[in-house]
Amino acid sequence: MTYIIYRILHELIKLLYFYLPNQISMATFLFDKIIFGPVYSRRLGVSLGINLLPPGRKICTFSCIYCECGVTRETSVLNEKMAGRESVKQSLYLRLEEMAAFDQHPDVITFAGNGEPTLHPEFPGIIDDTIEVRDTFFPDAGIAVLSNSTTLGDEKIRNALMKTDHKILKLDSAFDTTIRALNQPRINITARQIIDNMKLFKGDLIIQTMFIRGLAGGIHIDNTTGNEIIAWLDAIKDINPSEVQIYTVSRDAPEGNDISKIPPDELEIIAARVNELGIKTQVSN
Repeated sequence: MTYIIYRILHELIKLLYFYLPNQISMATFLFDKIIFGPVYSRRLGVSLGINLLPPGRKICTFSCIYCECGVTRETSVLNEKMAGRESVKQSLYLRLEEMAAFDQHPDVITFAGNGEPTLHPEFPGIIDDTIEVRDTFFPDAGIAVLSNSTTLGDEKIRNALMKTDHKILKLDSAFDTTIRALNQPRINITARQIIDNMKLFKGDLIIQTMFIRGLAGGIHIDNTTGNEIIAWLDAIKDINPSEVQIYTVSRDAPEGNDISKIPPDELEIIAARVNELGIKTQVSN
């Protein structure tokens, strides 16, 4: 009976996830807890989230014009009050213990939250702890990390990511000018550095790309033009990921940005060109 109730709740979560974003204007969203969810992810299924960054505050090396967490004002976790490694481990243990008691099985444990999760100074150790706790309760659940790819040059971060099941790494453009306008880096980073670091994963990664058109700071941005797509496809071919996830905006952008969704038929055309490279492609509208 417990399993039946859980499946019913699972389906309700799916319906809410797909229906509400199209009906409600979403404001800037920040997490105030270490563990959140589970929620239904369009790409990962039933996902239990982990936020490693300070509650209610965004810390990131990008300030993407479409980010639901708002504008980036801080890029460093130094001198910040945030959960330590042991606190994260204990919180995850208690939540998974509770889910196991109610026969609630997550498909994946996902590091996301208020910015770039790999900025946590204890990120490598936290990954080791997460694997240990996951194996205790749900050994067949995956571990995913959503990263903006700016920290991949750090060998310790790369090694930690390589232990996870789903390394979902951002690449919105192969042009520096577009990355500066669209992702608005708060550190010195180039498209070439991101691409070269991605190649170090030898295909064991998922590339996630947000396609949009619009204005940000008075600058017109469109990463779906012919030149953009050709350069992006060349990068995809060079990196040779296991999968590419293509999506567009589904929530409000930070204040001051005027951006619009890319129609589903255009996304499908882009996806078809990735498929021609022999790479699995997933489209989320």
